[in-house]
Amino acid sequence: MPRQPFRPLASVLRRRLVLLTVTALSLTVSAGWAAEPLRVACVPPGVWADSAGAAVEPLPLLRRLAEAPVVLLGEQHDKADHHRWQLHTLAGLHALNPDLAVGMEMLPRRLQPVLDRWVAGGMTEGEFLKATDWRTVWGFDPQFYLPILQFARLHRLPVVALNVERSLIGRTARNGWATIPEAEREGVGTPAAPTEAYRNRLTETLAAHDRSEARSAAPADAPDSAVKRFIEAQGVWDRAMAEKVAETRRTTGRLVVGILGEGHVASRDGVPHQLADLGIGDAAVLLPWDADRDCDELDGRIADAVFGLGPEREDAEPQRPKLGVQLDPGPEGITVGAVSSGSVAAAAGLRTGDRILIAAGTPVRAPADLVAVIRRQAPGTWLPLTIRRDGAEQEVVAKFPAEGAAHPPQP
Repeated sequence: MPRQPFRPLASVLRRRLVLLTVTALSLTVSAGWAAEPLRVACVPPGVWADSAGAAVEPLPLLRRLAEAPVVLLGEQHDKADHHRWQLHTLAGLHALNPDLAVGMEMLPRRLQPVLDRWVAGGMTEGEFLKATDWRTVWGFDPQFYLPILQFARLHRLPVVALNVERSLIGRTARNGWATIPEAEREGVGTPAAPTEAYRNRLTETLAAHDRSEARSAAPADAPDSAVKRFIEAQGVWDRAMAEKVAETRRTTGRLVVGILGEGHVASRDGVPHQLADLGIGDAAVLLPWDADRDCDELDGRIADAVFGLGPEREDAEPQRPKLGVQLDPGPEGITVGAVSSGSVAAAAGLRTGDRILIAAGTPVRAPADLVAVIRRQAPGTWLPLTIRRDGAEQEVVAKFPAEGAAHPPQP
């Protein structure tokens, strides 16, 4: 889509908006925190840095990014500051290039008509969440994503559903891509072979998680076959989203800003690798950088740029029950991606890689299932969990603190 020439006044206003946006991107630590000792981070809060951790000037960086065909904004799904950063970065790019579209991992392709009605202003937030069945389809707090969706609607920016049905990825992980008839592939093509680094990373991920479900689907298979199918499923997932991004770029000419999980974009593997195979080799990858993240991960290739975040802070509002885990949705359900120190989950003995199967008698297939159970949990009560670890099921009990007791630091 050809861009319209700027009028002089519009140009002045846009420059001012860019400066305001960049200023906002530079301020993440509130005055109320100033007296508190802060952990020294490898990327200071409010600073843009390159993939090796060297600070870069924000305005020249954003100007370069605004000219890219695709910018992918990674996230950890359950971290509020990651989504705030995504919104501010989206606003900065929009101030420099208003001809953009937003692609979202959160919704499958069949829900594109709902997104179109949302952007056109034909739905309330409640109607949108109901029509998308958000809690079941995605499961993470919609309040993380609604500001981005509101921004897109305010500016009438196309919002594109990048994902496919979770069942397609699950079938691939269990049986392999070749077993799925072409008519049931939702239009997804054959993925490009993964890089060796991505293959190794996915193999390590599967080793940390439990392989027993993949094995039980085809018990005669050797362990290497389960690994192969897992990697293949991830490739199909990446390819599906890359194809939608590439299609949007090709048909609209807009800069496509992708909102998706960090695992799909880090080190230019996953979606960027598939985009390169589709002819878009210059997609940019941006990541938020948590204050406590290991500096060794700044290896020179993890992203085109990263943005430093301050330590997480709790809002001064009534506390909801918190388990204290990062949940990783996958083809076969949810696994524990990380356990917060000092949390209810840590006290219960949950570990990274545990697959949560049942919570208080309720099967857990998506993050929303577990969140719904935890929200019903009263202070001072116990929550029985059935997990799978090292191929065997076992019970753990999460003991929530009584009202007025200290709460765990993470949701």
